[in-house]
Amino acid sequence: MRPAPFAGRAAGDGRARGLRRASRAGAALLGAGLTLAVLGGAGISTGASAASGAAGARVTVDADSGSSDCTAGGGTRIAQSPPALAQLQSELAWSVSRGAGIVVAVVDSGVDANNPHLAGVLAGGVDLVGDGAGQNGYADLDGHGTAIAGQIAARKIDGSGVEGLAPEARILSIRVFSTTESDARKAGFGPTIPRIAEGIRVAADSNAQVINVSLSSAADAPELRDAVAYATARGSLVVASSGNADNSQSVEEKASGSARYPAGDPEALGSGAVNAAGAADGNSVNGPHVSIAAPGQNILTSASNGIDCVYSGEAAHTSFSTAYVSAAAALVAASHPQETPAQWRYRLEATAVRPDPDQRDDAIGWGVVQPYDAMTLAVGGALRGPESAFGGGSAGAPADDRRDLALAHSDPASALATTISIVGAVTAGAVLGVVGVLAYFRRRRRAEASPDEFGV
Repeated sequence: MRPAPFAGRAAGDGRARGLRRASRAGAALLGAGLTLAVLGGAGISTGASAASGAAGARVTVDADSGSSDCTAGGGTRIAQSPPALAQLQSELAWSVSRGAGIVVAVVDSGVDANNPHLAGVLAGGVDLVGDGAGQNGYADLDGHGTAIAGQIAARKIDGSGVEGLAPEARILSIRVFSTTESDARKAGFGPTIPRIAEGIRVAADSNAQVINVSLSSAADAPELRDAVAYATARGSLVVASSGNADNSQSVEEKASGSARYPAGDPEALGSGAVNAAGAADGNSVNGPHVSIAAPGQNILTSASNGIDCVYSGEAAHTSFSTAYVSAAAALVAASHPQETPAQWRYRLEATAVRPDPDQRDDAIGWGVVQPYDAMTLAVGGALRGPESAFGGGSAGAPADDRRDLALAHSDPASALATTISIVGAVTAGAVLGVVGVLAYFRRRRRAEASPDEFGV
């Protein structure tokens, strides 16, 4: 459910694009929902990166630009806990790990180091924009990167319920664009494929275990593929957004089969978005590039100028779902530091909750991420779902189609626990009915060798 409107809403600040535009009801527009032309060619300064053959492609900043509720003047906090945390097994997950020892790189618009939720969180950064505003990546004229960083690793402060899903992880700010406005684009400071690719490489060289890229393009650019391969070889998992359908300047149509990149790279983990009810959201671009999904609506997080903000009240956006998948990956990496990025990815995909344990689909991939289940998965056997990165392949439906499905809702905050066992010649999709039940049932994956680990 969407939080109640707040008494105060921010309006007007020359430093942040997200606080410059007045939205309806006086709310600030935070985030960036415009699709930007990738600027390239001679004479364009891009900081540490020059334009290349990807010039003319388009990059999407996959967040909401028109529906945000923010507190006034930085003095008022939102006491409510982020609603998405209840969908993401946060309390259970934190009993295993809070992300300590993991660095998540945010390849984005920078991070506002003055937000108190991020005190002690930032692990350094790099500015690749070259506009003079973002030394060490510690500036955010757009607001987008600060929101993403808060979803991942914001720490609790007095009077505010804002907290990240991996609150003991650290954030490395890799600033690859200034803002999404026309002046920034004309000056060469908007997002470009070469600069995003360089940001991924810099993050890998800085030993970030997880690299969040809440940006997308329809161009399958060699720079991006090479950057993802480079990061993977150095032990980093790249998590990228699947794209949004509501970007008014986007040249991409929302259609199954319309892949976005770097999410579409085989070694990247592409995130789609579900709405506040846990259902697949029509604003999330479908396609073969969607590996997994997470909440992308009613996102309560940190914002530029030190305030709390609720983003994406009208529709889910994949920038925000990507941040939660990155945070889940940080929890998994912290609890299994000896494993590879491919193995972290497998844990996340295999344990994601989905209508059919045997099938991924183009809307939510392998399902909605469940970090506790991912961390506690007993690997080694053949589980139904994606092919295992631990060996043993993938187990399909039993030959006689007798399925013993273990479904559970586990939410300590509401003291609910329901386990449903179904044995019979039925399909999982028919049992669940609609994808919306994903918000209300936590499916404990059946590890044939050790089901007790999941309380089944």
